[in-house]
Formats: sequence, C-alpha cells, structure tokens
Amino acid sequence: MLARHHDPIVAIATAPGRGAVGIVRVSARQPLDGLIEALCGQALRPRHAHYGPLRAVDGNAIDHGLALHFPAPHSYTGEHVLELQAHGGPVILQLLLARCLEAMPGLRLAEPGEFTQRAFLNGKLDLAQAEAVADLIDASTEAAARSAARALDGALSHEVNGLRDALVQLRMFVEATLDFPEEEDVEFVQQADVLGQLRGLAGRLARISQRTRQGALLREGLKVVLAGQPNVGKSALLNALAGAELAIVTPIAGTTRDALQQSIQIDGVPLHITDTAGLRDTDDVVEKIGVQRSWAAIADADVVLFLHDLTRWGDADYQREDARIRAQLQAVDANLEPHLLHAFNKLDAAPEVPVPEGGLAFSAQTGAGLDALRQELLRRVGWQAVPEGLFIARERHVRALVATADHLEHARAHVGLAQPPLDLVAEELRLAHEALSAITGQFTADDLLGEIFSRFCIGK
Repeated sequence: MLARHHDPIVAIATAPGRGAVGIVRVSARQPLDGLIEALCGQALRPRHAHYGPLRAVDGNAIDHGLALHFPAPHSYTGEHVLELQAHGGPVILQLLLARCLEAMPGLRLAEPGEFTQRAFLNGKLDLAQAEAVADLIDASTEAAARSAARALDGALSHEVNGLRDALVQLRMFVEATLDFPEEEDVEFVQQADVLGQLRGLAGRLARISQRTRQGALLREGLKVVLAGQPNVGKSALLNALAGAELAIVTPIAGTTRDALQQSIQIDGVPLHITDTAGLRDTDDVVEKIGVQRSWAAIADADVVLFLHDLTRWGDADYQREDARIRAQLQAVDANLEPHLLHAFNKLDAAPEVPVPEGGLAFSAQTGAGLDALRQELLRRVGWQAVPEGLFIARERHVRALVATADHLEHARAHVGLAQPPLDLVAEELRLAHEALSAITGQFTADDLLGEIFSRFCIGK
C-alpha cells in the first residue's frame, strides 16, 4: 500500500551504528518554521548550512551540528525538507529524532523508501529513476554503481520516453482515422506507412531491450550452480573463481554435504555461485539432505555448470553415472540445455584426453582455462561487453519491454491483413503504450508502487 503521503515524516537517514556523522531528515507539505525555531533557535537561510546547537525542549544542546533547510519545491522530495547533521552516535540521533517528533504535532516516522516515494509522487523523479536510487545504494560492483548513476540521471527514462512519444504519434494517426469512417483503411495504412512505422518502433524497442537485459544482469547478477558427481572438483573450482579457500577440498568423495554460496564478479557482472553436494545416491542422512538441496538450487539456476573429471572420462561406470545425472537434470528442466555448460576439470592431470565438442577444459589446480570458462558463463546468459552508456535495469523493466514488443507484433499482424482492422490495431497500440509507460510509472498500480518502495532502506 502507498504510504500516507500527506503526513509530515521524519527518519534517521544514515545507516545504523556508530559513525562520524549522522543525519536526521524531515519532509512535510507545510512550512517547517516552527520546528526549525524549536531545534535551532533561529531562522535558516534556504539551502545554506548553519552550524550551532541543536536544542532539547529545555533549551540545552543535544549536540552541535549543521542544519539545512530546503523549502519546497526545491528539495529531494519536492516538499519542505530539514536535515540535521550531528555526530553519528546512535543515542544522539535517537534524541534528535524524538525531539523532532515532540516539537512538531502530526509528525510521524517515515516508512522504508518514503522520502524517495514522495520524490516520485511530486514529480521530482520518475519511477525508473526512483528505483535507480535503491540500485545505486545496493550496487555490488563498480559497473553496477556507474550504470545505476546513469539510470538515476535519466538514461533509461530518456530512451523509454522517446519511444513512447513515437508510439503516441502513431496512435494519434490510427485513432484519428477511426473517427472518420469515410477514409479507406487500406489507403490510410499505405499513405501513413503504418507498417513502416511499426517496424521502426520494433527496431528501436529491440535496441532498448538489449541494453535493458544487460542492465538487469548488472543488478540481479547471474545464478550459477556447480553440479556433478562427487570429487570432480566443484569446491576446488569455487575456490579458484573466488580466489580464496572457501570450501573444504579433500580426495574423499562426499566432503561437501550442503550447498555453499559465494558471490564474485566477472567483468563487473555479479555471479552468485552455489557449490552443491555431489549428485549421487547415498545412505548418509546428512549427505542425502545436501543432495536434495542441490537439486533445488539447480532448478533455480541461470546456468548449471556440469563438471566432469578428465582423469575418469574413459571409465564406463563413471560415464554411466554422468549420463544418469544428465537425465535427471533434464527431468528437472526440459529447457535446461541452453543453460547447461559442460566443463572438464583436471586438465593438468590428463592433458591428452580429448574434450567432447561444446565442452571446456580447465584446471582448478593451476588456473588453466579459467578465463575462457568465465567468459563462456557470461555468454550463456547473453552478456556482451558494452562501452560507457549502459544503464542499470530491473526484471520488471525487461518484462514491460517484452509485453510492449508482443503488442507491437500483434499490431503489425493486423496491419498486414488485406482489410486491416484499425480498431484492433489501435487497441494493440494502446496496450503497448501502457506497458511501456509502466517503466517510468505513468501507468502503475498502487500496490506495485508499495512493493517497490517497501524494499528501500528507512530514511531514503
């Protein structure tokens, strides 16, 4: 649900814990003169920092710090905003928070993301930019941080709005023709080159979609599961990719009994790697639970890295067990094949063994072949190295663009008929417009807004 956005709100805007500086932020539709007088004892010049005591109800100083006043609409939220910057001790900040609540009737604690939500509701940011605020805070790689900053600056919104404007123009032509039935639909379609315009829109949409999928990978990361028989080197590979001894490695089969997760990055893309228990039938109760968890992780993976042991590749029993595991993998997901990568470990111990077509050989021990393996992981999910200009995106943006493309394709199919039904073309264009506008929040349900902003940190 959307927060009660008419209420004045206050929150500690810095992270919990001790720090050099802490910030208490207030936002309200009504002027904050009374609150400013109560805490600072003087009027504040707009958008200037004022140093002095921040006072309790008895006039004594809670702390000495900076106070900044941003009158509406020239503030982050578009409302009147007061920021108090004090020493970053938790007790000090809680005292300032309590003093604000005491000094201003009707003031309440802000909900998660409510300051940014108000910036969206008051037209200071569109929804894609508002989401980029949280993405910038949560960025786990330098590439993700840079891309989130571009999205916050409006890079994604600019692309979407340009496409939306072109779509609106085409809607106007089509819907105007519906208002004048004496016009021949076929003649209109030919004269206005509706099919050509639709092709142009589809091309622009495809280019935006490609960049958006790249941006979604930067934000969400890639879920990679290491699977295979016991003792093929899954834990050794995890350690090699992470550059640290995270998993216990021994020659004893079944050493890994539970899923072990670690996040790394390749070319700025976060990879969430899960090392699983060896996939085998076992009577060991603990190991059996680990194998069950392995299958659950595999079902949720973007890429399943199926590891094989080159030193045992010619053994009939070993290959029979590999075939059984592969059949089980396909039973878990019939469409797994494009996301299944066969990798052959222990290249250093068996360099003469030929690797089956489509497989990659590497050595977790020496590092040989690891760079090629890293790049193949990215390629399997469609990652392409993009120069400066990539913007971060979310899965919901990708889904909205897919829906837009579907409606445009339906419109093209209608236009291609001998007697094009322009009423159906107009409806598909309307639906495409709505799907596209959901990215920036022009057409967005309140419950979706509530879900988006509830994931923000309090104070932002």
